[in-house]
Amino acid sequence: MGTPQNFSTALAKITDTFAPMIERQLTGNGVNMDGYAKQCVVNAISSINAVLDSKGIEWMDPQLDRNGLTQILLTIASLKLNAAASPREVFFQVRNVKVKKKEDGRDVDVWKKQIEMGIEGDGNDAILARFGRDVKKVAPYWLVREGDVFEYPVFNGLSYHPPKWQPTGKGDVVRVVYPIIQNDDTIQFYIAERNDVAKNLIAHINNNLMNETFGICQDRFKATPDQKLQIARKKAEVLKKAKELGLDSLDDAELMQWISPAWTEYHSREAMIIRKMRNNVTKKIPKDFGSAFVEMIHSEATDDTYTIVRQEIAENANSEPIDLDSRPTQAETSEPVPPQQETRKEPVVEKQTRANEVEQAVFDFEQQYAAAGPGF
Repeated sequence: MGTPQNFSTALAKITDTFAPMIERQLTGNGVNMDGYAKQCVVNAISSINAVLDSKGIEWMDPQLDRNGLTQILLTIASLKLNAAASPREVFFQVRNVKVKKKEDGRDVDVWKKQIEMGIEGDGNDAILARFGRDVKKVAPYWLVREGDVFEYPVFNGLSYHPPKWQPTGKGDVVRVVYPIIQNDDTIQFYIAERNDVAKNLIAHINNNLMNETFGICQDRFKATPDQKLQIARKKAEVLKKAKELGLDSLDDAELMQWISPAWTEYHSREAMIIRKMRNNVTKKIPKDFGSAFVEMIHSEATDDTYTIVRQEIAENANSEPIDLDSRPTQAETSEPVPPQQETRKEPVVEKQTRANEVEQAVFDFEQQYAAAGPGF
């Protein structure tokens, strides 16, 4: 009988700690936290607690990194995502991440458990219904299959003929259509194609290649300029192959090592592809959040490229000292630089210049594929 009471008391203390703090931050940014937003925060804390409990982790566990928890709850409250909704709008998971820690004046890598949040397809629908510009209602979406009869919309100047769909229920889902009822009662149809999900998959592979060295070296941050160039070329080969194969990459033995099981397993593959199609539709429909702060929160939560960059910075910021040459140059002193010093310093300058060029080439290449947008 004591366990439920202790559980309830602990959860209430956690809620009493975080909820007022989230409300103060939102109010400070000019956002009103209404009753539904407060309920969403409470439901999120309860769901996070269930995830931690399933992993045998307590809130005050020293192995738990709680730095991102406030940001997660701010996102929940700002976008009003309900973890208790059915179908669910948001989910939480625990991941092992490597963080930097100071020990005896030096940086060491420490593994921590971190809570991560993901927005489900129905969460994006809820965001669209709440913040969509001139959106009156989000009608039920269509799952158009291979065997269905489907006619695309036709535009003739300003006249518009809507799409037609005759379901048969046969075959894989090849497109998703969202009918959106506008405030003036007109209906707009937004369509996402199955083949376009290949771009999402390539971005996913590129993310998982972030720390890949292909056996060329042990740590990409300690790689020489030549090794970095070899790694970049190998990444280019992998991503080029993924681009050529498209969704067939899910069955390629070489590429599967950089694709998560949620994509490759047959029981979840189709659900993942449908979810990505739905997300591709809802993300491109204009939204008005009424607050720059809420808009920023939404971008951080839904922009995969931003998430990758933020993860990169969090893992590696200030991890390597910058060695600056404080010696005066020849222009700053009347003393001529001895010839032997000039000879010794020149290769260092050439090496640094080459390293900068390689780093820039790697950055340009990764940016080309990370966006996975139109024209990819």
